[in-house]
Amino acid sequence: MTSIQGEKSEWILCPVCHSRTRIKVRKNTILLNFPLFCPKCKREILIDIVNSKICVIKE
Repeated sequence: MTSIQGEKSEWILCPVCHSRTRIKVRKNTILLNFPLFCPKCKREILIDIVNSKICVIKE
């Protein structure tokens, strides 16, 4: 984890294959309807991130 102004950031893990994606978020990051792409399983998944918790949006 990298420290930027005292804040730690974490890699987002793919909810399908649990591998690391190319996106980093901080603890206070809020994402709504974010299209997360996984380079390993080649899937795009809509997610919400609030309070460091990932919720997968089912269509």
